Amino acid sequence: MTILISDDIIQATKMTESELKLEIAIMLFEKDKISIGKARRLAEMNVLEFQKELAQRNIYIHYDVAELEEDIKTLQEMGRL
Repeated sequence: MTILISDDIIQATKMTESELKLEIAIMLFEKDKISIGKARRLAEMNVLEFQKELAQRNIYIHYDVAELEEDIKTLQEMGRL
């Protein structure tokens, strides 16, 4: 699914597209709606960049077995395991 956000909404936020993606990703992660892996992909950041952003905002990482399994699957798909 693709979500289209019109330019006037992006301009109203006074954020860049990347900043808006980051804010959405952090909000969804913080509400436990998506995993850290999905959130960092939405924000188009690597793991360390996203974790640093969370730390700067005093947002704690919640990481469970399901997220570990998801990360293992992602690494296998990328050929890194």
